[in-house]
Amino acid sequence: MEKSIRNSLSSKYQRFLKRGISGITASSRVLPNFIIIGTVRSGSTSLYYNLCEHPSIIPAAYDEIGFFDSNFHLGLNWYRSMFPTEKEMKRIKEKTKFAITGEDTPFYFWKKETVDRITKAIPNSKLIVIFRNPVDRAYSNYYLGIRAGTEKSTFEEAIDEEISFIKNHSFRECVDRKRSYLSKGFYGKQFEIWEKKFNEKKLHVISTEDMKKQPQETMSKVFKFLEISEYNIKNPQKQKSVIYEKMNEDTRKRLLEFYEPHNEELFNKINQRFDWSS
Repeated sequence: MEKSIRNSLSSKYQRFLKRGISGITASSRVLPNFIIIGTVRSGSTSLYYNLCEHPSIIPAAYDEIGFFDSNFHLGLNWYRSMFPTEKEMKRIKEKTKFAITGEDTPFYFWKKETVDRITKAIPNSKLIVIFRNPVDRAYSNYYLGIRAGTEKSTFEEAIDEEISFIKNHSFRECVDRKRSYLSKGFYGKQFEIWEKKFNEKKLHVISTEDMKKQPQETMSKVFKFLEISEYNIKNPQKQKSVIYEKMNEDTRKRLLEFYEPHNEELFNKINQRFDWSS
């Protein structure tokens, strides 16, 4: 009861005081047509900014809203406050023939509770997943911890510790813990909770590498998936890009071998392959 009251007060505060006019007009606002659900440290923010360059896509108030996980207690009207009004959507549709909106929260991908919440709240939404070579993703995630001051071990020490943990714990225990650099790269196990709820017409998969090498072609496929007009991106984004020292070659070789069966599991599920052999 006490928690319910706290959540209610928090919801009102966040919606009406923090969100202002957007919170007050929430009931006249739309819910997203699409969500980029993952994965972390794979370029989801860059992908989102590329999408929002399209004249028929109206962006959310900000990226990584996190409603369906950490902010779910704030309520659906708080979430609506992040998106355009029905009137604005109508205006854009009259101007460009299409009008959609969406958000990106890469943390959704590995969190089991988000699947049912999205299915219930916006069952007709389309979901986009961007996968990165899991070796590079793990290294990038590790350096995020270094920059934040939460990781003091070397990369080799960190992965040794995690591999030891993986051997004695369930996948869910591994992916939900703080140090899960490697576990979050077990994409196939995470993807299966989504494919059970969303068919191939509602799920679109791309890779970070394709986004980098052939941005226009990759984006064209995404626009087609979202059923909006063709558009050439003028300035492909590289948001949150960070430079760090090169990974030890022996460590890289070890991780490429480590991930090989996990990558095959994913490729079989999505019926496509990415070049993650080096």
